[in-house]
Amino acid sequence: MSTIKLENVSRWYGNVVAVNGVSMTIGPGVTGLLGPNGAGKSTLIHMMGGFLSPSSGTATLDQAPIWKNPEVYRKLGLVPERESAYDFLTGRQFVLAMAKLHKLTQPIAASRRALGLVEMEDAADRTIGTYSKGMKQRIKMASALIHDPPVLLLDEPFNGMDPRQRLQLMELIRRMADEGRTILFSSHILEEVERLAQHIEVIVAGRHAASGDFRDIRRLMTHRPHVFMVRSSDDRLLASAIIADGSARSVQLTEAGLQVEAVDFRRFTWLVPQAARAADVRLWEVSPTDESLESVFSYLVAK
Repeated sequence: MSTIKLENVSRWYGNVVAVNGVSMTIGPGVTGLLGPNGAGKSTLIHMMGGFLSPSSGTATLDQAPIWKNPEVYRKLGLVPERESAYDFLTGRQFVLAMAKLHKLTQPIAASRRALGLVEMEDAADRTIGTYSKGMKQRIKMASALIHDPPVLLLDEPFNGMDPRQRLQLMELIRRMADEGRTILFSSHILEEVERLAQHIEVIVAGRHAASGDFRDIRRLMTHRPHVFMVRSSDDRLLASAIIADGSARSVQLTEAGLQVEAVDFRRFTWLVPQAARAADVRLWEVSPTDESLESVFSYLVAK
C-alpha cells in the first residue's frame, strides 16, 4: 500500500509555468489524471516518476523524496507517453533487458510473466520497429510491470490501442488495483477515465482544478443547475407539481419525457417521488443527464 504525495509542487521552464502550486495525494486504487492536452499532466507524472525536479514544492513516495532517489524505482513502474523502446530489439529482448537492469534473480521467468500479462507472447520475438502503436504501448507496459511494482504511473496508456486491447488493459489495471496497487493514469479521453478510475484529479492550465469522485464534484457545483430526464405515467401532472414546488429553474415537456433543470439538488431528489405519490403518478425514470465526467470536465475547463 504505497502513496505518492505532492505538496505545493510547481515546475517552470524559464518564463513558462507548466505546473503551478499543485497538491494531491495518490493512494491505492485507480486514480485518473484528467485534463486537456497541454494542461501539465505529463509534467506532473515526470515529477512523480523522478525524471523532473519540482521547481518548488515536494514530491514523495511513502514519505521518501522522489527526486534523486534511485531506491524509489524498486516501487515504481512507468509507462511514458512518448516512445521509449529501441526499435532494433525484439519485444522479448527489451523486456528482458529491463529485468536485468532491475537485477531480478530470475529475469527470464519475470520477462515471460510480464509478456503474458499484456498478451504479447505471440509477437515477443518480432522487432519493436515492426510493432503497431498499440503493441508498443503494451510492450512498454510489460517493461513497467517486470519488477512487480506496487505503484504504476501510466501516461496516456491507451493511445493507439484497438478496442480489444483497451478492454484487456483496463481489466489488467482493475485486477492490479484490487491487489492493492497504487495506479495513476493520465488521459484526455473522458470515457477511459469514467470507466476505470474510482477517483479523479483534474488539471487545467497547470493548476489543480478538482479532486474526488466526479459525481461528488458535480453535486458540489450548487450554483450550476442539475439537469434530469424524468419519465412517468403522467408527465404533465408531474410537471405541474415540480413547477409549483420551486426547486426547478425550468421544466420542459419533450417527447422523451420531462427535462428538468433543478437548482436545489437535495430538494428535487426528495420532491419527485413525494410529488408522484401525492398525484398518483407512476415514476418510470429519473436520471441525471449532466453527471457524466464530460459535463464536469467541460464545466471545470470553462471556469
